[in-house]
Amino acid sequence: MLKVSNNFIKSLKKQKRENSSLLFLDNFKIIKDALAGGLKVNCILISDESKNIFDEKEYTIYKVDNKTIEELSDSKTPQGVVCITEYTQHVVEKPKTNFLVLDGLQDPGNVGTLIRTACAAGFDYVYLVSSVNPTNSKLVRSSVGTIFKANVISLSRQEFIEKAKEWKLNLIATDMQGENIFDFKCDNKVGLIIGNEGQGVTDELAELCSKTVKIPMQEGVESLNASISGAIIMYQINKNKF
Repeated sequence: MLKVSNNFIKSLKKQKRENSSLLFLDNFKIIKDALAGGLKVNCILISDESKNIFDEKEYTIYKVDNKTIEELSDSKTPQGVVCITEYTQHVVEKPKTNFLVLDGLQDPGNVGTLIRTACAAGFDYVYLVSSVNPTNSKLVRSSVGTIFKANVISLSRQEFIEKAKEWKLNLIATDMQGENIFDFKCDNKVGLIIGNEGQGVTDELAELCSKTVKIPMQEGVESLNASISGAIIMYQINKNKF
């Protein structure tokens, strides 16, 4: 295990502030998922050599103190490891399965949870339309590693609109005046749009939808959390595939 210089640590701190394409992973499970997903590793920092589970012949591993881990980690309770990897954006491509579209979502916890649920529910493509950056540390943690398995594609709202028209995508959105999701039937591939936590689906994307659906609720409840709504609808759409 290599020793690390102060200048190198300063360089890493600067990269963490300025390089949005880098991920600073601080959880052993998530790191293993990232490595299994083929992400390129710059280096791994370990504060306790007895916890090292990585192959020193395959990765560059440095021994550092706990303070360095705490300064480079976003976790309140660091596990004594930080892996610096390069996140590669997925190529923008037409979905081959049912898919999820997140329209302007900015809460990284919600987005990470929705990515995780989409993977579990068989929605293999997630389009982040003018939404939070997929390298956000809270998003990565909330996805529990599925960010490295799903086809997560970031693009602007205008870019998505152009692709949706070009690909002739079949889209539905959530709306309290829509069809009851438990009565909804669709034999074709479909994309579910989940709107911003406060504003809902934008008019531009709503115009692309062939239908709207709703989750029935008792009076007095206006809406559900975005990740809860997405989970219910995705599982209902794919219920016959499990």
